Amino acid sequence: MNVIDELRSRGLIAQISGEEELRKLIDAGRISCYCGFDPSASSLHIGNFLAIMLLAHFQRAGHKPFALVGGATGMIGDPSGKSKERNLLDTETVRYNAECIKKQLSKFLTFGDSPSGAVLVNNYDWMKDFSYLNFLRDVGRYFRVGEMMAKESVKQRFAREDGISYTEFSYQLLQSYDFKYLNDKYGVVLEMGGNDQWGNITSGIEFIRKFNGKSVYGLTNPLITGADGQKLGKTVAGATYLDRDKTSPFAFYQYWFRTDDRDVIRFLRLFTFLSKEEIDSLEVKLKENPEGREAHRVLAREITTMVHSAEDVKRAEDASKVLYGSEIKDFTDSMIAEVFSEVPTYETNRDCLGQVKLVDLIANSKLANSKGAARKLITQGGIYINNIRETSPDRVVSSEDLASENYIVLRSGKKNYHLVKFV
Repeated sequence: MNVIDELRSRGLIAQISGEEELRKLIDAGRISCYCGFDPSASSLHIGNFLAIMLLAHFQRAGHKPFALVGGATGMIGDPSGKSKERNLLDTETVRYNAECIKKQLSKFLTFGDSPSGAVLVNNYDWMKDFSYLNFLRDVGRYFRVGEMMAKESVKQRFAREDGISYTEFSYQLLQSYDFKYLNDKYGVVLEMGGNDQWGNITSGIEFIRKFNGKSVYGLTNPLITGADGQKLGKTVAGATYLDRDKTSPFAFYQYWFRTDDRDVIRFLRLFTFLSKEEIDSLEVKLKENPEGREAHRVLAREITTMVHSAEDVKRAEDASKVLYGSEIKDFTDSMIAEVFSEVPTYETNRDCLGQVKLVDLIANSKLANSKGAARKLITQGGIYINNIRETSPDRVVSSEDLASENYIVLRSGKKNYHLVKFV
């Protein structure tokens, strides 16, 4: 199958230029393609994931992917998809972020000297010595201001009160030159990116045509939102990152596991390499037994394994089980705090372990309104310590009840959790 057909079958294509000619090139042999990544943060996030998948699909089909880290353009700022101009970054920050992104991309792409080995490039390397006068002479004269202003990303910014700066207005010239540089030096014939990049991509295609008459191509992926209209990767806590220090493997796994039923099959096509037959089978299971959440589990496993590891998936699934009633033991404090990040926490002195009654802990932690209410809950079988039911109102809590170094998890009913931290 031509990789274009594979991408289209998965819903990964929004727009494509010169499709017929591009198909012929792909059918004739290996091509080189690229996506750009903005180093404005030290980690990629889920919003970058489709661009990564595009490169990975091309590499799996035997083509050569180039990942461009925008060390130079990251210091300027791309107006595409932005409502206002962002803060410009200094050279050292951009360099650090670029190094972090390089490490993350190596999890998805096979870098090396093989014919289809991925290559990472940084446009700062070819832009840093380009003088302003030379850039205007060699690049700027091929662009018309009217055409630049007609780009949708620019028009949207002009429609707002704060407009757009000359700095960001110039971004499409820099991105266009990147495409030309990669075409000249490496024979790259296809630029890919999010659908909000279409204006910048077509500017590059036109620039190369005007400069030397060569034909190059562009392809964009759709901008993904969930069935609820929420932008992909956005949560109450902020963006969902690929860096474990910004978004833990457990939180990352949970993000995908909690996917809306209406989105899960679509996301399996977009964000995994599972075959059509495997995804169709999961779709049948979803329809027959939606409560089983098998499709959600597979989605979370596949993506978390790619981004982190199989060991992280196992730990995330073990931690997730406690939310469904599994006994909580041998956890670390950080795992408890993460699993129950939105649960009320009551702190008390560690010296009380071995002396304090369960009734008192329940009342003091506000899991029940009073000792009387706590006693009633216990005798009725509605209280759990670390997900183990307790029925004795005279029960004393000791250090043996700790689920981790410092925490005990109290539960009333099915879902009402409170933490007790002994300090």
